[in-house]
Amino acid sequence: MTSETFSLTVLGSATPYPSPGNPCSGYLVSGAGTRVWVDAGTGTLGELQRHVRLDELDAIWISHMHADHSADLLTAYYGALYADIRLAAPIPLYGPPGIADRLAHYLTNGPARSPVESAFAVEELRDGHQARVGALTLTSRAVSHGIPAFALRVEAAGRSLVYSGDTAPCTALTSLAEACDVLLCEADGAEAADAAEPVHHTPENAGDTARDARAERLIVTHVARSLTPEQAVASASARFGGSVDYAAPGAVFTVG
Repeated sequence: MTSETFSLTVLGSATPYPSPGNPCSGYLVSGAGTRVWVDAGTGTLGELQRHVRLDELDAIWISHMHADHSADLLTAYYGALYADIRLAAPIPLYGPPGIADRLAHYLTNGPARSPVESAFAVEELRDGHQARVGALTLTSRAVSHGIPAFALRVEAAGRSLVYSGDTAPCTALTSLAEACDVLLCEADGAEAADAAEPVHHTPENAGDTARDARAERLIVTHVARSLTPEQAVASASARFGGSVDYAAPGAVFTVG
């Protein structure tokens, strides 16, 4: 990997619960010595440790608080404070409004609130939030998922990766993904389109968003259990003329 590129490692892409060999949504974005854990779905902490320890992370970014995107923050808390890890400082954690109290509410089992801030330096996301983490610039946009939820654009050395998180098609995501090198987009099943108020992309929607954003490459993830990865890729490809891949667990993609 050259200094002009960075990488996306798929820790897991299953929904709404882990499959054998495939944790829920979680990714490691790495470049120029910077490492960011993007979404901490069920089972992803174990896979993360194949690549980096908790105390080697530069930041964690969470799209929304559904368990298949955030549950492993709970075990990461114990790992960071009560095991073999010795943090020099709390890990920067970017997440939806109220994330610290949500974690503390679950973790507290007595009269005193669990000290989640000892493990995580929490900064709440907002629409248009931007942070510089080492070599990477992280820009977040609020998207349409029925609860506070965000999409992410990661940029370094003129290269860009956009991650949809979970969202219905929306102008915020299309705008955020404009001319990106890689769009990592959820591709849930047909039931997502049948809902009265959709809160997910279908594979076809993912293809449409990639096309409308003029993305160079599309990677579909969060594929519904009613579909095979091959079906999701084929459906997205019918709407988008660029390269389409599946976020297979363990896969590594170069951005740039």
